[in-house]
Amino acid sequence: MASLRLEKELARGGARRIAGVDEVGRGSLFGPVVAAAVILPAEWLVRRPPAWTGGIDDSKIVPAPRRAELAAALLREARGVGLGLASAAEIDALNIHRAAQLAMVRAVESLSEPPDILLVDGFAIKEVEYRQMGIPRGDRTSRSIAAASIVAKVFRDGLMRTFDALYEGYGLARNKGYGTEEHLRALREKGPTGLHRTSFKLG
Repeated sequence: MASLRLEKELARGGARRIAGVDEVGRGSLFGPVVAAAVILPAEWLVRRPPAWTGGIDDSKIVPAPRRAELAAALLREARGVGLGLASAAEIDALNIHRAAQLAMVRAVESLSEPPDILLVDGFAIKEVEYRQMGIPRGDRTSRSIAAASIVAKVFRDGLMRTFDALYEGYGLARNKGYGTEEHLRALREKGPTGLHRTSFKLG
């Protein structure tokens, strides 16, 4: 379960603005990859945080209704939240790894104040000058990274519901752009939209 252990260690060393960074949508066939950067309140690192924060974990294992509740609470309570997107066109032009890094850079740059350190799920972000740590499976160990994964997931899922109304027949509200049988069948029958990633393989 994601905890504040690492954040508390960093706070003891003087860090106050610790930004967790994560992205979602890497394996999708449709739409952008979305990244979030979340700075939790510094007082949570020196005193017992609110009880609800114990539910912050990897967005993939938190039920959707709870994710929405947690994202709303984080938007109210976090010291800073930044979002960044890389479009389907950028994914096709750059490749998904570089596009995901670009989305994370944009998320960090959209924070209202500069972080003292970044905790990044997976690998460190290129093209940022901030001190940072890349943490494999960080969304399951760092609560700051898990918070970013929840904010990014809830935002992207909302986009998919909006796009579902614009691009009927692909099941985007259900599959969130991922390659379900329903989605693949629609691609074979209807072809891709302008927001599908042309670099994907149907198999």
